Amino acid sequence: MAFTTDPRVARARVASAEVDVGLRQYMLAVYNYMGLGLAITGLVAMVVASSPALYGPIFGTPLKWVVMLAPLGFVFFLGARITSMSVSAAQITFWLFAAVMGMSLASIFLVFTGESIARVFFITAGTFGAMSLYGYTTKRDLSQFGSFLIMGLIGVIIASLVNLFLASSALQFAVSVIGVLVFVGLTAYDTQRIKEMYYELDDGDVMAKKSIMGALSLYLNFINLFVMLMQLFGQQRD
Repeated sequence: MAFTTDPRVARARVASAEVDVGLRQYMLAVYNYMGLGLAITGLVAMVVASSPALYGPIFGTPLKWVVMLAPLGFVFFLGARITSMSVSAAQITFWLFAAVMGMSLASIFLVFTGESIARVFFITAGTFGAMSLYGYTTKRDLSQFGSFLIMGLIGVIIASLVNLFLASSALQFAVSVIGVLVFVGLTAYDTQRIKEMYYELDDGDVMAKKSIMGALSLYLNFINLFVMLMQLFGQQRD
């Protein structure tokens, strides 16, 4: 019996295998950037929280507003300039962003117990991992939920800003619950979106920048989900 193979089918199979390998490498780079960014954030937050010489000048003066708003500036800067930046410059900016975010989150270690922080972190990691895996593997098109999730995100941001002046515990609870739902959904949505970006098959530098921006999106989802869960389940120090 003779075995014949259509060259076109063979080439398609090879191309598909190469895409699968490339996709895994791309997604691994995204998660590596995100994981290292979270590690930097956590380390900086613990160092600042454990040193009165550091957290005193930050949270005891108007400098706290600069520290709190600086991460937002980094996000806008990366989003606007990354196409014209080198890969190394984009990486450095991302690491600096993670460090500044750590400074702004140091207050969590001052307000909540270490045990509750660890517990909520693992809850966040499990929830994030499950939803990101869903977003990566599902065949369902999640883009239809994008507009709804973005509107929910805008609503959470506006309500959080309003509550800075109202200091309402009921509003804070509502914002936290809605925020958890929004960031859980965004985790799946963004994972699928980041995966789809790979199929544009750009060159090496563009793909590297995409992995950094993808890591930034997932990083923000993780951090915000963690903060919302801390508001719900964190145990404050006496």
